[in-house]
Amino acid sequence: GTTAVRALESAVGADGVVRPAEGWTDLVVTPRRGVRVVDGLLTGLHEPQASHLLMLEAVAGREALRHGYEAALQERYLWHEFGDVHLLLPDEERNAPNCSSNEW
Repeated sequence: GTTAVRALESAVGADGVVRPAEGWTDLVVTPRRGVRVVDGLLTGLHEPQASHLLMLEAVAGREALRHGYEAALQERYLWHEFGDVHLLLPDEERNAPNCSSNEW
């Protein structure tokens, strides 16, 4: 999930097209940076202090993320590598414009 997002977002050109690339990336995806090509993410549930949450917020928005985590706690989902996964999609009103591949 999150590793693939960093790889894709690192390989996108100024024209918004992802091209083959190799090497390391130091890219940190945050709500401020946003995402250019990723318009959804399958990932595990992360601890409250995890830096991954900034990336998840960049994709789905803080409110959607908060609601999802509240539901996961209520339903007793399992966390991290050995836990459940969830699908995050952009909040159409706030974050979808940050996903340049979306037609919204």
